[in-house]
Amino acid sequence: MDLAPSSKTAVTSDSAAITHILSPAVYIVGAGPGDPDLLTVKAQRLIQQADVLVYANSLVPMQILESTRADAEKIATANMTLEDIVPLMIARVQAGKSGVRLHSGDPSLYSAIHEQMMRLADAEVPFEVIPGISAFQAAAATLQAELTVPAVVQSIILTRISGRTQVPVAEELASLAAHKTSLCLYLSARHIQTAQAQLLQHYSPHTPVAICFRVGWPDEQITVVPLSQMAAVSESEELVRTTMYIISPALESRGGRRFNYAQSDYYTQSEGGAQAVKGTAGITAGANAVRSRLYSPTHDHLFRPRKANQSPNPNPTTAESKNSNTHPSQEKSQEKSKRPSKEKSTGPSKDQLQQEQEHGRK
Repeated sequence: MDLAPSSKTAVTSDSAAITHILSPAVYIVGAGPGDPDLLTVKAQRLIQQADVLVYANSLVPMQILESTRADAEKIATANMTLEDIVPLMIARVQAGKSGVRLHSGDPSLYSAIHEQMMRLADAEVPFEVIPGISAFQAAAATLQAELTVPAVVQSIILTRISGRTQVPVAEELASLAAHKTSLCLYLSARHIQTAQAQLLQHYSPHTPVAICFRVGWPDEQITVVPLSQMAAVSESEELVRTTMYIISPALESRGGRRFNYAQSDYYTQSEGGAQAVKGTAGITAGANAVRSRLYSPTHDHLFRPRKANQSPNPNPTTAESKNSNTHPSQEKSQEKSKRPSKEKSTGPSKDQLQQEQEHGRK
């Protein structure tokens, strides 16, 4: 059974004006972290056209709803349970209306849409999921940081610590921290002392941590501190909700600058702009920084083939060599295989002599 909603298009008297008419269905929309400018084009269109908007008012700012139709029904769900929310969505669709279920961030992360979709499917109500920008992506953009820096870190973990919602034993924070990846920690501010203790089992105490409060909202504040200060700063700022943490060695380089957290430098970014709060943060990255192979002149691929006069094995820079996907042992083996053999030929081999003897017998 296909539960995907179908769309209709109406053409007005002005042939250039096309209006999309939403089919009766539930559209589960990711509203992003809070900034209306970060809505996807599709999310914005659905919000503008829906008959009903069912939104998590504790997490979605009212600015997101400013473009709704004047006659649209708006239903806030902060004080509702699943048993309240799903039946009203089903009833609106069965009455021939289109409904947007508006979630903060991206619906695939900690949104509780799984149980909503299961119940909608049981009721044979069509639905569609529209992705949104997550807080970790918006925070990284504000920090001007890449979370997968070559030769530093190449993986990102999105997780939470056990609290009222338990995580599987195999996903305990301490075990995930052992990988020392860029780790984005959601829904954990109330347990920040425990989280810091588990992270310190594997990460250096100088590892930078971005404490991201109300990302995308007008009162957003992002502070970067050493891991050893994560809990103390969170508690001094009384952060208990709408706070996400990014723990990553990649944050040592942001916006073209390097930051030394071993000297307890830290940096705060808020609506008023960025300022260095302590220390001498801000050392310009040098030309010898490790770079990605993707845009290296020594790296050819389908869309950038090797030039006719380009050596098939050009000598990369030191930094590029360190970032090569070839393991050092493989490089040595390859180099050894290219060397000319020092052994001189001493005549036919034993196998060749045997073959000749067999041929003579025949």
